[in-house]
Amino acid sequence: MDAVSRRALTRRALPHRPRARRRWAPPAFAVPWAVAAALRATGAERGFPLVPALAFTHYAAATSALPLATALAARSRGASVLAGASAAVLAGAVLRRTTPVTPETPPQGPRLRVVSANMLHGRADPDALVALASDRDADVLALMEVTPEAVTGLLGAGVADLLPAGHVVPAAAGQPPGAGGALWTRWEVRERTVVPGRFGQPAALLAVPGAPDVEVTAVHTHPPTSSPAQVARWVADLRLLPDPEPAVLRVLAGDFNATPDHAAFRRLLGRGWVDAAAATGQALRATWWPMRFPHPRLTLDHVLVDPRIAVEGFEVVHVPGTDHRALVADLRLPAAG
Repeated sequence: MDAVSRRALTRRALPHRPRARRRWAPPAFAVPWAVAAALRATGAERGFPLVPALAFTHYAAATSALPLATALAARSRGASVLAGASAAVLAGAVLRRTTPVTPETPPQGPRLRVVSANMLHGRADPDALVALASDRDADVLALMEVTPEAVTGLLGAGVADLLPAGHVVPAAAGQPPGAGGALWTRWEVRERTVVPGRFGQPAALLAVPGAPDVEVTAVHTHPPTSSPAQVARWVADLRLLPDPEPAVLRVLAGDFNATPDHAAFRRLLGRGWVDAAAATGQALRATWWPMRFPHPRLTLDHVLVDPRIAVEGFEVVHVPGTDHRALVADLRLPAAG
């Protein structure tokens, strides 16, 4: 073939390359949303970085119209199907959290109001926390990332006058000072224990008048943020949390470092727990976001209750000095038998 013929063939072939790229661009653009949808639907995320990435599923759902619009504009049938299916899966996973759940037979026992907050290595304003517990007439105050200085500040703010029974678990040897946890309550504490895990997780068995005894745990699991080892510790911490059981009513309140989009958290719920936010249709409420930026906002803090306990109210409240919001859960216990 002479040079003239080769140049002619090249000129004829070149226009096909842009068309080929345009044909494959919409499916390629839809792939990240398809991967997110597949992981969310199957619960197949494992290790780092998939576990921390799944915390942003609601952002993927909110932007899932972008690849669908691109595919429709390009008239790409395959990309439209892929993007549409991904959008449906992601939207369904997120929107189903907005439906409240009403128990068939509400319990008739006394109220238990729990306030829970992560103090961000003791930086949260102790006066604001005690004022919140007082204003909401809390029965229990559950705190995470409690330093010795924070305990001093809380006592100075009058937490022991408001809630006289306490259970403080300081950071273990080798841990940062903010690895401690604490509970204060108005009720008599029958037993104080510590739930095993990376951080201090105090548990107290409360004698609530008119109801069976209730065990409340201040939960703080290891954050699965930056390495496979951290993800493994987080999974282990979730597995070590207690289950609901007939012999005792239980409440887990605190920073789980997990969203409802994490399969490990859904497995925890599958062990019999009820998420107070989900029960009131508020599971999309963010409980954490950076102090200096408006985004990202994530739902990392939860109050989980025994299914025999009804959730009558749930609130997310800003507390100065911490990047976590406080949770206020209004619970109704079964009556004593």
